Amino acid sequence: MARSARAQEEIRRFLDIGAVQVAELDLDGDEAVLRPGPGSPPVTHGEVFVLVRRGGRPVGTLLGRVPEGADAKAVLAERARAECGAAVFGEPGQPPFTTVVVATRERAGQLARALDSLLAQDHPRFEIVVVDNAPVTDETRELVERKYAERVRYVCEPVPGLAAAHNAGLDAVRGEVVAFTDDDVVADPRWLTELTAPFAADAGLGCSTGLILPARLTTPAQVLLESHGGFAKGFTPRTYDPAHPPGDEPLFPFTAGRFGSGANMAFRTAVLRSVGGFDPATGAGTAARGGDDLYGFVRVLAQGHRLHYTPYALVWHHHRETWRDLETQAYGYGAGLTAYLTAVLVNRPALLPAFLARLPRGLAHARTLTAVRDTGPADGTGAPGDHDERTHPWPRRLSRLQRRGMVYGPVGYLRARYALRAAVREQTAQRAKTAQGAR
Repeated sequence: MARSARAQEEIRRFLDIGAVQVAELDLDGDEAVLRPGPGSPPVTHGEVFVLVRRGGRPVGTLLGRVPEGADAKAVLAERARAECGAAVFGEPGQPPFTTVVVATRERAGQLARALDSLLAQDHPRFEIVVVDNAPVTDETRELVERKYAERVRYVCEPVPGLAAAHNAGLDAVRGEVVAFTDDDVVADPRWLTELTAPFAADAGLGCSTGLILPARLTTPAQVLLESHGGFAKGFTPRTYDPAHPPGDEPLFPFTAGRFGSGANMAFRTAVLRSVGGFDPATGAGTAARGGDDLYGFVRVLAQGHRLHYTPYALVWHHHRETWRDLETQAYGYGAGLTAYLTAVLVNRPALLPAFLARLPRGLAHARTLTAVRDTGPADGTGAPGDHDERTHPWPRRLSRLQRRGMVYGPVGYLRARYALRAAVREQTAQRAKTAQGAR
């Protein structure tokens, strides 16, 4: 197929992707409770992406179709009971005092929605710090002072970049554990308890991550991203221990994207501080485009601490909405991946031999990760909810952008380091000038 014809076919298939409803189904014995996802209307006929819970805890997702005129709860509950088996849960235990850090930039409307969900957490003792990153207006500060002044602390970080913002939040942390999430999420009421309780049970735990599901699937871009696997890492709790590398992860610990994502992660505060926090030349808002969260995961594991993934710590993420957003995201994923690897090796050269030993397999993994996949709804694969697999549809254009990003990532990281040094020099000069004027 000629390139132009292939591109037109990809565009046609993209535009043909229909909206999918989002819902939650809680099974408790013979009873079932169906409710729409956060911000979604009541469930009607058509396709529905369903989070299945048992006893309130997530156990799986499915994509169901409700016929017109049918009882949505009955149809979906029958599917869920057949596909999502019973689960046995232990009590999460008493979570430690935690600080939640939310970095944001000029998105006060989304931030307010996220903060409302965070303030509704059932965690017994926590605080919230909002970091306003390189603001151009006073909108975020005014929102926090007007609506949340009694319950949320405000920090301004003038150096642009998500890692710089997270480090500013880390400096302000009072809790034994620091949790990070984004301004475009809605946190489940038990999110913080489930994410941080494992730290009390395991003194060697340095990091925990949780489940991320789509808040809405209303545009083709949102559905395509979730069909590609989204941000979820499955529904099986897992602990990664550097003392006992997992046999099914030959690239461990360098496939950090398997561990979780920055919208749902927590660290033991002392551990994260001991590795110097996040590299400020990584992350969204820098020339590196991303990778700050992955950098943090690998640095903590390299220090000998364990990392735990739990599907019971849930946040709902508002995926980006347009094809252009997907292009930006695909390129950023590729760039962030190689930028974080560059950052790890620059800051921890002792990891170079282990990295080189895994490089051939790593290159093969990268090819698989960015491969063009033409499977789609017509053959029953690639449906939202089928997570942690690589059989999902992924258009050629996005695959090329992701690979270009991988090539660019190390260059982007070096550019970000240069820009960071320039920004620090400028701030130092500005402070000196202000101090001189005050004399």
